[in-house]
Amino acid sequence: MSRKRRLPLGIQTFREIREEDYYYVDKTAYIWRLHKAGKHYFLSRPRRFGKSLLVDTLKELFAGSEELFQGLYIHDRWKWSVRHPVVRLDFAGGSFAEPGALHQEVIAQLEGIEQELGVTGRYDTAPARFRHLLAALHRESGQRVAVLVDEYDKPILDVLEEPEVARTNRGFLRGLYGVIKSSDAHVRFTFVTGVSKFSKVSLFSDLNNLTDITLDRRYSSICGYTDADLDTVFAPELPGLDREQIRAWYNGYCWLGAEKMYNPYDVLRLFDSHKFDPYWFETGTPRFLVETLYRRRVSSVTLGETVSTAELLGAFDVGGRTAAEHIGTEALLFQTGYLTINGEEDLGGEALYRLGYPNREVRQSLNRSLLHHLVQDTERQTANRIRLYRLLERNDFDGMKGLFQAFFASIPYQWYTNNHIADYEGYYASVFYSYFAALGYEITVEDSTSHGRLDMAVRTGGQVYLFEFKVVEMEPEGAALAQLQSRNYAAKYRHLGAPIHLIGVEFSRQSRNVTAFAVAADQA
Repeated sequence: MSRKRRLPLGIQTFREIREEDYYYVDKTAYIWRLHKAGKHYFLSRPRRFGKSLLVDTLKELFAGSEELFQGLYIHDRWKWSVRHPVVRLDFAGGSFAEPGALHQEVIAQLEGIEQELGVTGRYDTAPARFRHLLAALHRESGQRVAVLVDEYDKPILDVLEEPEVARTNRGFLRGLYGVIKSSDAHVRFTFVTGVSKFSKVSLFSDLNNLTDITLDRRYSSICGYTDADLDTVFAPELPGLDREQIRAWYNGYCWLGAEKMYNPYDVLRLFDSHKFDPYWFETGTPRFLVETLYRRRVSSVTLGETVSTAELLGAFDVGGRTAAEHIGTEALLFQTGYLTINGEEDLGGEALYRLGYPNREVRQSLNRSLLHHLVQDTERQTANRIRLYRLLERNDFDGMKGLFQAFFASIPYQWYTNNHIADYEGYYASVFYSYFAALGYEITVEDSTSHGRLDMAVRTGGQVYLFEFKVVEMEPEGAALAQLQSRNYAAKYRHLGAPIHLIGVEFSRQSRNVTAFAVAADQA
C-alpha cells in the first residue's frame, strides 16, 4: 500500500512532482511504447486531463533527466547516455485575439529556447526561425530534436467567436506545424496535444504524417486516472469517502480502452476537500458551447443517447459566420469532454460509436447550464430546482404540475416565434429531463421494454417515477397515462421493491404549456 503524499493540485511540472514528494501515476509505459513504435504523434483530450504533465514528462525524458525517473517503468529501458535537444511550444498562456499576437508569442518562445540552448537566432518570421532552430540544434548537438507542442489549438479555440481571427490563426499555425515535416531529418520525436481534433486538411495538411492516438485503445489511459490508480496510488486518500459515489460522480470517460477514466482535477480536488462538487465543470466550461447547444435547440434528452462515427467526431474546423457554426455537435461535445464513448459497433466496416454523459458531474452541471439559458435568471432557476427537490420528497404532484406550468409560462413568446420547433414533444420532454438531471437523479430515457419504449424513468429516494409525454393536439386527452398503464411499463421496475408512480404529462402547442399531469400508482 502506498504512503500518503502531497496532492499535485495545479502542478504540471514533472520535476517538481518527483522532487517534492507528490503523488504520481506512472505513465511512462505508454511513453516507452510510443518511443518504440513510431515518431510523430497527435493526442486529443479534454482540458485538465493531464496533457501538460505528459508533455513535461517527455521533455525531461528526452533531455536525459535520469534521476527523475528512478523507480518508474521506463527507467531501466531508456538509453540515458543519449540526450536530445528539446523544443517545446506551449500555447496554454497568452492572448491571441489581436493581429500579430500569435506570431509575436511564437517568436518569443523560440528566442527563449535559443538562449537556453545556446543557438544564435536568425530570420524574422516564426516558421523560418523554427526551421533554422531545428537544424542548428541537430548540427551542434549531434542528436535529432524532440518537438513537443502543448495546447496546439488554443490560439484558435480562444477566438472561435471571431471567425476571421480564428481563420488567420489557423493559417499561421498550419505553416508553423508544417515546418516539423519539412525538417524531418532533424526531428527524433514529435508529440502534439490539445483539446480539439481539427481535420488534417484544415490544420495539418503540411504535417500529415502525424499518427493520431486519440482513439487508439492501446493509449486510452495515457492521460487521466483509472480505478486501479485510485485504489493503489491514492489508497491513503480513500478513507472516509464512498467509493461508489466517487465512481458515479467522476468516473466514466472512455477512448475505446477497457478501463473508464477519471479526470485528475476532479479526483485531486475531492481528495483535498472531501466534498463532491463539479470541480472540472466549474473551471471553464466555454460559454460558446452552451450557447451553441441552445441555439441549435439540441435536446438534453438525446444528448445522452447520441450516435456518431469516427469521421464526425473529428469534424472540427472554423468556418461560417461564426466559427462554432462549422463544428458538429457530436465533435464539439466529445472533444471537449461533455460526452464520451459508451459503446461501439461495426456498421458495414465502419465504426459506430454510442455517446453519452461520462458521469454525474457532467450530466448534472450541463443540464443546469442549459436551464439557465432558458430561465435567464439564476436565482429563479435555483429556486425552481430546490422546489422540485422538495416537491418530489413529498410526492406533491399537484405542486410539480404548477412548477412546470409556471416555468413554461415564463419562456418568452419570441423564443417560439423565432424558432421553428419540429418536435414539440421532444422539446417539452427535454425541459423535464434537464430539471431532474440538474438535481443529480438517476435517469433513464427511451428505456426499452417488451411492450415499447418508456419516455423517462427517474429513480430517487427509494422510489421510481415513470414519465410518458404527449402533445394533446396529436393524441386524445389522457393518452399519456393510458399508455403507461396499458403497456405495463412498470413491470421492468417491480423487482426493485420500490413504490412506482406513473405520470402522464400532456402539453399543448397552442398554449405552449402543460395541460395535464395525471398520476397513478402502480397497482401490481
